[in-house]
Amino acid sequence: MPEESDDPILAKRARIRVQATLGQRVGYAAYAVATVLFFIGLATSFSDPLVFAIVTLMIVGSIVLAIAIQVGYAIRGAERHEEDSIAMRRRR
Repeated sequence: MPEESDDPILAKRARIRVQATLGQRVGYAAYAVATVLFFIGLATSFSDPLVFAIVTLMIVGSIVLAIAIQVGYAIRGAERHEEDSIAMRRRR
C-alpha cells in the first residue's frame, strides 16, 4: 500500500480527517462553554447577553458538530471500502 504522501487521495483524506477532528473538538467545546454559561446563569440571573451567548453556542456547536461527525463517518467508510476492495482483489 502506498505511503500517504505518495497518494494524493490518501493525503487529502488525512487532511479532511484532521479538519473533522478539529470540528468535533470545536463543537463539543461550544457545548461545554454553553453548559458552563447556563450554570452561571442559573446561579446568578439570566441576562439577555448571557442567554444570547448560550443559544448561539448551542446552535453553532450543533451545526459544526453535525458536519464534523458526518465527515468523520464518511472518511471511515471510505477507508473500510478501500480495505474491502484490496481484500477482494487479494482473494482472486
